[in-house]
Order: sequence, then structure tokens, then C-alpha cells
Amino acid sequence: MGCGKVNNFRLLDFRHVFCMAAMVGCLVPGNIRAQSYRFPWGGYGHDAQHDAIAPAPSQPLNRIVWQTPVDLNPQYSGSELLIHYGSPSITRSNTVIVPVKTGAAGGFEVEALTGATGATNWVQASDYALPPHSWTPSFSGVLTPKNRFYFPGAGGTVYYCDTPDTNASPVIGQIAFYGLANYMASASTYSNNVFIDTPITSDRYGNIFFGFQVIGSTPLNLQGGIARIDYNGTCTWLAASNAAGDSAIKKVSQNCAPALSNDHKTLYFAVNNSSTWSDFSDYGYLVSVDSRTLSPIAKVRLKDVKNPGNDAYVPDDGTASPMVGPDGDVYYGVLENPFPANHDRGWMLHFNGALTQSKLPGAFGWDDTASVVPASMVPFYHGSSPYLLMTKYNNYVEAGGNGVNKIAILDPQNTETDPISGATTMNEVLTIAGPTPDAEFTNEYPNAVHEWCINSASIDPSTKSVLANNEDGRLYRWDLTSNTLSQTNILTTGLGEAYTPTIVGVNGIVYAINNAILFAIGR
Repeated sequence: MGCGKVNNFRLLDFRHVFCMAAMVGCLVPGNIRAQSYRFPWGGYGHDAQHDAIAPAPSQPLNRIVWQTPVDLNPQYSGSELLIHYGSPSITRSNTVIVPVKTGAAGGFEVEALTGATGATNWVQASDYALPPHSWTPSFSGVLTPKNRFYFPGAGGTVYYCDTPDTNASPVIGQIAFYGLANYMASASTYSNNVFIDTPITSDRYGNIFFGFQVIGSTPLNLQGGIARIDYNGTCTWLAASNAAGDSAIKKVSQNCAPALSNDHKTLYFAVNNSSTWSDFSDYGYLVSVDSRTLSPIAKVRLKDVKNPGNDAYVPDDGTASPMVGPDGDVYYGVLENPFPANHDRGWMLHFNGALTQSKLPGAFGWDDTASVVPASMVPFYHGSSPYLLMTKYNNYVEAGGNGVNKIAILDPQNTETDPISGATTMNEVLTIAGPTPDAEFTNEYPNAVHEWCINSASIDPSTKSVLANNEDGRLYRWDLTSNTLSQTNILTTGLGEAYTPTIVGVNGIVYAINNAILFAIGR
């Protein structure tokens, strides 16, 4: 059974950008975003746009350099592990900061490790408690460009460390977005009712953003929404209902990492009407707010592609997050309605940056965040799109598919008729199926293979390749020049598990999570 399933079903997504990998800077025509090639891996999806582009050339996948558990007490559901583990952060000095689950039902800490060897520099416990959930949500911090590391705490508070590269116990500070004095005056009340429910995102100035949910009454009458904390500790928040202009909206969708526009002035996130958690919220919105004030800017109610009269589902069991393309377009994955009419693949919805125009969708969006692929990474591509997308492209047997689970490079500007749904979707530039037969299904579906187990795949322009984790227990390099899985490394014997990201460090080591273990792979 598989990774990223909803009620025993599953799904996928993709992206690309023009980049001169050998140069210090990366600049996309028509886009003001210029990023250092060696910008460290801050958190989910690499940066504030979640483009997942590697900060350095990835090393060959020759061996496991070191490994460390990300869960000290993993809880299996039969043979599956339905837990979303948080993304590590990596400093410019190659300190790898790993979120770790310590107990059966909760308990968390962050561990700072030396990137070259995996040796422990320091460990810091957190009193963070999980919100109500089905699949265990991710516990995810963020490293800011100012080299400050933030991680979630109890009651919607965050802890921070200004010396993440130390090899001694660091000094830790704490901030509450509604005032630390308010938290301290009623700590148990806030701890029992207020929960950070998304990864934390940082802008280029060191200001951070995260979603939170509220399940009971608090002295300040907090409502679920989005919070902003600047580098100096000044805080503000906005109720999700106000962001959407809809009183029925309750919170930012669990695991939805906020994303920033290329000029960092606009913040995007998804909200839904589930008060606690839901596999299938009735409906939701993608919203945008001013990143400086959190004043609402725009919203779009999320709809099914094939049945546009139906609201798409915005599930809390997934990890889909907005991704902002080099041209400012915004991509966000949802579940189809009726479910599973599209084989539990959902849709990768596509909007202009103002959220006023719905654009060409992708055929897969469940539990997936698109990655950006520079067009130059696909030498035979001669289309007009300034960048492509990389996504999962699973086709789940349990939801009516044939089990030929793929990953794909998609053209966000050119169309095809999707052979499964009949919808007009992004054109497939390249696809490749998993290489390992899935014995659970091969009697009836002889071509069925294990599914790709990623929610954000790392893109390496220097080697023109994609780094992707698979439920067969292996990490693969997908060479886009030859459309082959050119390298692999066996991590575990494989199992069904929730989707996790792949990461490339500042020294090119590749990181993947498989069976509750973070593996560092290199030469």
C-alpha cells in the first residue's frame, strides 16, 4: 500500500526555471528574482518560493555518508508509516538541522549535525504539541538568511537560535505572535488550544510566517489563521476567515507552507473550512495577503478542473504548498471532487500572481508541491515556456489506476488532453515510471510499480537531473538529458509511507528520508 494515500488512495505534481548553474547568480527572464547559487536550504522547498532548486551541484549517489533517525518511536499502520517528517535546514557552514519526533504520539526536538560526518553539535527539545490530526503533521522549522533558526513551540509560540553553527548548547529565545506575556499568563490554556500547523517560511529579510489553528477559547479570542513575526520580534496575525472573506473558513490547511512572491511583498497560503482536521474539507481558498501587514489582497475559491461547479478538496492529510514560479504564477495542489474520479491524483491548479486568472492545470496535485526546472535542463525541449515544472505522476491502483507510477516534467503553457480524465492539462515533456514492480498489484496489473514518495523533489541544474525518493526504498537520480534513472542508492527495503522532500546541501550531499531515517548520500 502506499505513500501519500487518502483513505487508501494516492497522487502528484511538477516545475522549471532558466538558470546558469555555473554562475554565482540565477536570473530568469521576465522575473526579478535573483538568487545566490549557494543560498542554503532554509526549509520546505528550499526557499520562500518553494522552487526546490539545489544550492550546489549534487554529489554522485555512490554511498550513504551518514544517517540519523528523524523519529525515535515511529508508529506504523500495518506496514505503512503515515507520518509527514519535517524538512531539514542547512546553513552556509554546512550544519544540518534536523527536526526529530521523540515519542509515540508526540514529543519533538531539533538536532544540529555536522554536514560532513553527521556528528552531533547540539540538541534542543521543544514543547511543541501536535494539532488534532489523522496522519501526523510535520514538525518543521526554518533557517532565515540572517542565519537565525526558528522552530515551533507550544501554544503557537516559536523558539529561535542565533548561533546554529555552534558545537555547544545554544542560547534559545521564545516569541508568541500574540505576545509572550499573554502566553505566560495563561500558558496551559494556549498550549491546549493553539497549534502551529504548517512549516515556517522566512522572507529575505528574516521575517517569518506560519499557519496556526485554534480549537478552543483563549483569553484573546484567537482564531485560526496566519502569523507574521519580524526579526525584531514585532508580531501580527490575521484570521483565516478574514483572509478569505468567508466566516466559515477556520484555518490554514495543515502542512501548507506559506510562499512568497518573487519580490517578497505578497504571501500566499491555502485555507479550508475544517475546524480541526479533515481528509476532505468541504472547500477552501488560495489567498494572498500583504507580507508586511497581512492585509488581504486576493482570494480564489479552489475548484475541480473536470467539474468546475464542484469545490476541490483541500485535505489536511496532504502537504501541498503554494509554489511561485519565476514569472510570478502560483501553483497549488488539490484533491479532485468527486473523489477519486481522477484516480486520487487531484490537480495542480495554476493561477496568475494576482489570483485573478485561472490558468492551465496539471493532471496531478495530491500531496505534492511543484518544483522549478530550468528549460535548459531538457536539451531537446524547444517550446515557448520560460520554465517547466516537475511533479509526481502516480496512477494509483486503489483509485482506479493501472499502478504505472511516474514522475514528470510538465510544460505549464502548452496543452494536452489528459488520457485519464479527458481534461485539458499541462503537456508532458518527459515522464519516467518507477523501476521496481509492486508485488501487491502485479498479478492483476503486471506493469504496476512502487510509487514515488516525494512531496518536493530537488532539482539540480548543474547535472540536469532530479533527485527523487521511491517507496521501493531507493533514492534515484533522473537524468533529463537521457530520460534515464542514471544513479541509485539503496536506503531501506522499502515501505508505504507519507511523502517527504529530497534536499541538496551546500556541499552537494543529497538528503532523503526513508522509513523514519534521514540519509546523507554522496561520493
